[in-house]
Amino acid sequence: MMKKILSLVLALAMSLALAACAGGDTGSADSDVTLDGADQQTAVSDDESSDGNTDSNIASDGANQEASASGDESGAPSEVPDEVTITSLNGSGEAVELTVPYAPQRIAILDMASLDILDALGVGDRVVGTADTSLEYLQGYINDEITNLGTIKEADLEAVMACEPDVIFIGGRLASSYDALSEIAPVVYLATDTELGVVESVRQNATTIASLFGLEAEVEELMAQFDSRIQALAEVAEGHTAIVGLVTSGSFNVLGNDGRCSMICREIGYKNIGVDADIDTSTHGNEASFEFIVEQDPDYIFVLDRDAAIQTEGAQLAQEVLENELVMGTRAYQDGHIVYLSSPAVWYTAEGGITALDIMLQDLENVLLSE
Repeated sequence: MMKKILSLVLALAMSLALAACAGGDTGSADSDVTLDGADQQTAVSDDESSDGNTDSNIASDGANQEASASGDESGAPSEVPDEVTITSLNGSGEAVELTVPYAPQRIAILDMASLDILDALGVGDRVVGTADTSLEYLQGYINDEITNLGTIKEADLEAVMACEPDVIFIGGRLASSYDALSEIAPVVYLATDTELGVVESVRQNATTIASLFGLEAEVEELMAQFDSRIQALAEVAEGHTAIVGLVTSGSFNVLGNDGRCSMICREIGYKNIGVDADIDTSTHGNEASFEFIVEQDPDYIFVLDRDAAIQTEGAQLAQEVLENELVMGTRAYQDGHIVYLSSPAVWYTAEGGITALDIMLQDLENVLLSE
């Protein structure tokens, strides 16, 4: 009996021992799981930290890009104006302050000098309508995609209105239409100031137009060579007299220093002996007899063929009109100093443009600097 009791006690003790061992293994496994979980949590935390840094970098890059898009490198905002105020002329030819849209997207052109400047500045793609022109260097604007607005002397107001311009450019020939055109859009009217000089007028007008697009810095580069070219021609002109004239309808009209071709005497420096300084010759000059030319006997005669400029059908060429028996007796003819301006349409219709100025100077250089 005693042996049976001992056997039961031993069996019970062994069972308890085995149960204790089993409990210890379970605790170890749970501990390992807990450690693994901690490791995983730490790993997740590290990943989240890494993602957080990436998000921070993206946000930072985005902020930098936005700052760059809206301002300079320092992050200061650079505001683009909706409008700018420029000095223009009104219908009476008086200087006025004019507010126009900044960077206009739709431009109507009724002045070839202004179209020339816009083209040189690289914003000609904004032109939605233009007056007709025969000027070769502006033929890219005469097409079916750009509305024909009439001529530089007579605007088609309905066509101008239909093309819905943000701004309209005109020259002096349309001054009388200034008010009517202003009912459609702001009208920029620029002109050549003969007292200021053609070169300076072009520079000033180009700067005005450039200010509509923030392109003022481009103007000096475009104008860079003109002063030196004028100076080279001035050296040839020094000490010489000239008559500057316009041939139209078989007549010879003398020009002063107050209008067309004034650059020849005012800036290049020929002494104009064709007219009294106080006589108005700014439109088509004043008709002069051939006897007058012989009497004045200038060193040079400069000739603008108006009929060729406006393509008058059946008109005599300027050379046919001028080189008659009387004029052939002058010193200018005998010395080969009658200069026919070979680009009359440019001189007559587009004097204030950048490309026009280049062509006009070439007309003079090709004759005067090759002597």
